Amino acid sequence: MKFQKFASHYIIRIERGEEIVKTLSDFCENQQINLGKISGIGAVREAEIGFFEVTSKQYHADILKGDLEITNLAGNISEMSGKPYLHLHITLSNNEHKCFGGHLNRAIVSATCEIILEKIDGKIDRFFNEKIGLNLLKL
Repeated sequence: MKFQKFASHYIIRIERGEEIVKTLSDFCENQQINLGKISGIGAVREAEIGFFEVTSKQYHADILKGDLEITNLAGNISEMSGKPYLHLHITLSNNEHKCFGGHLNRAIVSATCEIILEKIDGKIDRFFNEKIGLNLLKL
């Protein structure tokens, strides 16, 4: 991973073979980023995406393999249990231009991944809401 900082923005390039979620989580921890937003594009060779089923309060995950374009990566950064907490969603397109999307659990970069991360001054925690079954922003 390589990056440059411009005021409150970071331009990040995640390299071939790196895992996106872990790389960004480690970056946020190292740079002490506890609140912000993320957007990105790029290409991956494997991704695990999830879908939250509200009635059962369960995530269902699928693993996608092959050449996949990241047509959109979006999310936010907050904090939970004293560490950065990334909530990321992704849309991926295959060679037939069919798209797949959902919550990003992990993805391995095949060519490059270009991220714009905006750090927001402040801190917002999360808490687990049993009724909904998700970690919600504590506002």
